This record gives sequence, structure tokens and C-alpha cells, in this order.
Amino acid sequence: MHKRLQLAQYSLLAIPLAFAGLPVYLHAPAFYASELGISLARIGATLLVLRIVDAVQDPLIGYLSDKFHHRRRAIIVLGLTLLALGFWLVFNPARAQPLLWFAIGVLLSATGFSVVSINFHALGGLWVADVTGRTRITSWREAVGLVSLLAAAAAPTLLGAAVDASAAFHLLALLYLPLVALCGIVFLRWLDHAPLQAPPSSRAELPLSQLCNAWNIRFFGIYFCNALAGAIPAVLVIFFINDRINAANLTGLFLALYFLSGACAMPLWQWLAARLGKPRAWLLSMWLAVITFTWALTLAEGDTLYYALICILSGSALGADLALPPAIIADRIDDRCDQSLATRYFAVLAFLSKAALALATGIALPALAALGYQPSAVGNYQVTDYLSYAYALVPSLCKAAVAMWLWLFIQSGKQALHAP
Repeated sequence: MHKRLQLAQYSLLAIPLAFAGLPVYLHAPAFYASELGISLARIGATLLVLRIVDAVQDPLIGYLSDKFHHRRRAIIVLGLTLLALGFWLVFNPARAQPLLWFAIGVLLSATGFSVVSINFHALGGLWVADVTGRTRITSWREAVGLVSLLAAAAAPTLLGAAVDASAAFHLLALLYLPLVALCGIVFLRWLDHAPLQAPPSSRAELPLSQLCNAWNIRFFGIYFCNALAGAIPAVLVIFFINDRINAANLTGLFLALYFLSGACAMPLWQWLAARLGKPRAWLLSMWLAVITFTWALTLAEGDTLYYALICILSGSALGADLALPPAIIADRIDDRCDQSLATRYFAVLAFLSKAALALATGIALPALAALGYQPSAVGNYQVTDYLSYAYALVPSLCKAAVAMWLWLFIQSGKQALHAP
């Protein structure tokens, strides 16, 4: 039984990671456009290149982290330093060449984020635990991350109520530094006494060599397709709320319901995983998402209450998507005594998540534009019908196909996973 104090010490590192995500990718572009006059097109092109670099470097980070696992503490300190420095640079730009300053800050922040996040997840996978305990570890970590995500989304707005926008972001960057230091110190104290499985020896495989067996290829394929099905509505959610539901003023409430539901549902998925096994619990969450997004297809302007319920149900399914696949990978590492490859497993998960989001963005938005959709199309039912198909129907069909693939994977009996 893992003590709650240990779980809290471990999970606390999710807080600075959450704050390094939304403010940098959601708020920073608007800050640079409004305060420094940089065009959104130039900012968007810069972010696209940086996202590609960020995704591609994840397997290399995993490989190096495994190779130098005996220096894990120093690796995490380096990652936190890059994270804090990059965040500070993003929100304290130089007036000369601000776009270059932005690119350097985001690159440092993203690299630090990847280093910390990948090792953070890997250490959760190396934590000595039984099958149920691994689900508890991932559930705590993801629940803290979701609640922190809400706080990160709200922080610039709350600070902006007291000071002007520029000062608000400067203050956020200033407050972020002690937050990183505090959470990092607590996490490192946990690491000093953490019950971890020691990697037996460092292997010489290439960064992606762990994909070269049937189980890994099938599992990572399921994970990627499921992430892609979830990324499409994530890319389109703001447009759907604004133009299909016509409730832009309720966007914050809808997002809060979604993320809070994901955090609150963690104990449910933990309970189901303990009784059904993690893959079957994950399968149930997929069918919940299919039903939920099929319902979303029927919504029209003004259906705010129904959409709020959909946010609660889809957010609950999100909880399983976040908690169960990493726990399954932790089981896999333990079953195969693959501790020397642990960080690479989680680096692949990180890479696939980022690749799915990039692919969803690259497909969904151009496809809608080709069909004639433009933002602020409230009342144009033909183009908002296309928006509904993209937001709800396509993810439902994708998720249903992935669920059937996972069911076949479970039935094959080759997954070497243990239901309690």
C-alpha cells in the first residue's frame, strides 16, 4: 500500500508541468501578438516548427535518460532549470528580435518539459508496486495534473484582473520560479527514498528499438489511434462551442467541467481496473466516449445544458485515457524486466501523443476550411453541420474502431497483462 504522503510528494511535480503547458502554447501567442505586434501567421509558423522539434526529440531524451539512469537526479534538475528559464524568457521578451526570443524561450521550455515529464512518468513506472498500486500511482499523478491545468488556464486571467496584461504575464513568470523550485525540492526528497526498481544494465538498442516486437507495435498503435481520436475534438472544441452551441461566454465553464470530471473519475477507473483489469477498464472508457460524442452530434444552438453533461462524460473518459495506458506500460516493464528501457517506453508515449495532436491539427482545420467553414459561422447550419461531423462523428467512428482493436488485442491472449 502506497502511503498518500509518498503519492502526494511524487505527484506534486505535475503542477509546474501543467503551468508550462497552457500558458506557453495558449496565452503566449496572444501576448506576443497584442503586446509586441507580431503577426499570428509568424507566431503560428514558429510554433509549428518548434512542435515538430519537440516531438522528434522525445525518443532521444528517453534513450539518453535510460543510458544515464544513474544520474536521474541531475537529469531532472537540468530539466527543471531549462523549464524555468524558458518560461521566464517567454514572458520577459527582449524588445529587439522578440520572435527569436520567443522561439528560444519556447524551445528551452519545451525541452525542459520533455526531460522532466518523460523521467517523471518513467519513475512512476519503476516504482515498486503491485498491479493495483500502479493504477493508483498514475491516477494520483494525472488527477493533480488536471487540477493544475485548470489553475494554469485561469492564472493569467486572474492576474490580469489586478494589473495590465503585460504585467500579469511578468508576474506569472516571477511566481513560476519558486513554484518550480518548491515542487522540485519535494519531488527530489521523494526520489531520495523512493522504492524504485533499479535497471539491471543499460542496453545498446537504438532509441525506438523497443517498438520492434508484436506486443509493443500493437499497443502503441492502439494508443496512437486513440490519442488521435481524442485530439480531433480537442483541436475543434472552441469552434464547436462558439459556432455550434453559440455559447462562447460559457467556454471556461465547459472546460472546467471537462478537466474536473477527468480528475474526479480517477478513483472510478482505479476501482474498475482492479476488478476487470486495466485493458478492459480502458475499453469501457472508449465506449463511454463513443456514446458521448455520438450524442454531441445531435446538439444544436442553445443546447448548453446537454453540452455541459457531455463535457462531464467525455472528461470522465479522459481520466481513463490518462491513467490506464501508463499503468499498462508499467506492468509491461515489470513483466519483461525491462527496467533499463523504462524511460524509452514513456518517451514513445509522449511522442505519440504530440504526433497525434499535430496530425489532428493538420487534418481537421484544413479539411473544414475546404468544406467552407470559417470561424464565427453562427447560424450557418450547413457549415456548422460539417463542424459537428468533424468534432463528433469522426472521433466517434475512430474511437469505435480503436475499441474493437483493443478488444481483439485483449482476446488474443498475447498481451501478457495480469488482471488481479
